[in-house]
Amino acid sequence: MTTKNGIDVEKMEQLTDAVEADADNGIFTFRAETEWSGGTTCETTVGDMEKAGQSVDGPEFTLEGTMLGSREAPTAMEQFLSALGTCLTVTYAAHGAKMGIDIDDLRFEFEGEVDMRGLLGVSDDVRPGYDEIDCTVHVDADATESELAELKEVAEANSPIVDNFTNAASLSTELRPVDA
Repeated sequence: MTTKNGIDVEKMEQLTDAVEADADNGIFTFRAETEWSGGTTCETTVGDMEKAGQSVDGPEFTLEGTMLGSREAPTAMEQFLSALGTCLTVTYAAHGAKMGIDIDDLRFEFEGEVDMRGLLGVSDDVRPGYDEIDCTVHVDADATESELAELKEVAEANSPIVDNFTNAASLSTELRPVDA
């Protein structure tokens, strides 16, 4: 077994080969269910993820609203940045391994500003989300600046979360009133 950055490179190559041979092997279905707890707090259950047709359970966690939360849990906007950091960490480590780059330390810092006038509906000229997110990547790796620049490009190009940040995903919403 060849391991680089904690990634089993042989398994990663096998997965890549399996997906190239049959695209269905690369289909993962993610699900989340969020239930309001009152105020600006909700409970989210992430589970029943399907990986190439096999079900995998997930955890429950608490999210808070942005404005009135008690700071006992991360806000949805912080989770948004956390998802980006998690995905980039995985893609840097995995693609670094594929590229033969040993990563000794990797850390991402994110910062973004949200104008609450958008969320509150105070101004139609202000969007309710981030206009810009600043990311600083701290990496200690056995690689040249050129190799790290290539890794950055490859990791960002193959990150599902970066893709969803930079390309709008369609959202289809069906409203189902609960029968009283």
